[in-house]
Amino acid sequence: MKKSLLMAALLSASIFTPALAADLVVGVSWSNFQEERWKTDEAAIVKALEAAGAKYVSADAQSSSSKQLSDIEALMAQGVDALIVLAQDTQAIIPAVQNAADEGIPVVAYDRLIEDGRAFYLTFDNVEVGRMQARAVFAAQPKGNYVMIKGSPTDPNADFLRGGQQEIIDAAVKSGDIKIVGEAYTDGWLPANAQRNMEQILTANDNKVDAVVASNDGTAGGVVAALTAQGMEGIPVSGQDGDHAALNRVAKGTQTVSVWKDARDLGTAAAEIAVAMAGGTDMADVAGAGEWTSPGGTTMIARFLEPVPVTQANLSAVTDAGWISVEKLCQGVSGGPAPCK
Repeated sequence: MKKSLLMAALLSASIFTPALAADLVVGVSWSNFQEERWKTDEAAIVKALEAAGAKYVSADAQSSSSKQLSDIEALMAQGVDALIVLAQDTQAIIPAVQNAADEGIPVVAYDRLIEDGRAFYLTFDNVEVGRMQARAVFAAQPKGNYVMIKGSPTDPNADFLRGGQQEIIDAAVKSGDIKIVGEAYTDGWLPANAQRNMEQILTANDNKVDAVVASNDGTAGGVVAALTAQGMEGIPVSGQDGDHAALNRVAKGTQTVSVWKDARDLGTAAAEIAVAMAGGTDMADVAGAGEWTSPGGTTMIARFLEPVPVTQANLSAVTDAGWISVEKLCQGVSGGPAPCK
């Protein structure tokens, strides 16, 4: 009998004990490790699994959808009892979910939607993240030429974010106060691609750009590099994830906001959910979970955590939480906002 089925039987017989979690193996399939934040997520997952007595194994797909499929096959061959998957491509990953379901292995869709009701969807409220990004940029620059730098076209989060952003600026666009003069997806969320897109948009508009709504801190970094090369640093730019470099840019004033999604909370929740489902808990019974319908009409069980927009007005929030040291946050900053004064 597979371990997960044995665990479920023992649980239903009311003889499950925490010591049995030591037999659990949780596999994590990462789309890539290019973004700073994934190392933080991984550390939180490992810590939570160790606290539960479970074992962690992982694979890095290196931005390849096909490699991710083979990675998951390899993880299953190692005998994992649950999978946490950061999908490279929401559609390409579905055969892996099918294979896991056939083997009775629960899947947590980690931070990126997998359009399959057999996966538990765990993320932050990404539509609200988009609203927070646009709200901060709009407060700083309520009129003028806007550029929208979106995420990867294979990641549904890119469109969730863009939808939230549009909610905030839509009235101003319709009134003519805001004109969107450039909009582009960023393949793979790669900063270099975002920089290239921004450079092309600046050239096409003779540098007449007043604000940029960029969808994460990596793309924001590419945007700021393009702006700086043109002597335009300081115009409002958004981001998300609370990357240390981005928070330093917020302190310096070259990025307006980084919507902080505490990866420690997300990683911890993913590990706890994976262990619970591997132990026999139905996904609908997971704490904090609820039914949710995807934009594609798929009914899923999901849990959404709350993000926090970090601007110069509340920079101390990230140092108080131990997310970043004052030294790293304030590097190169003098006479700036608290705690960099």
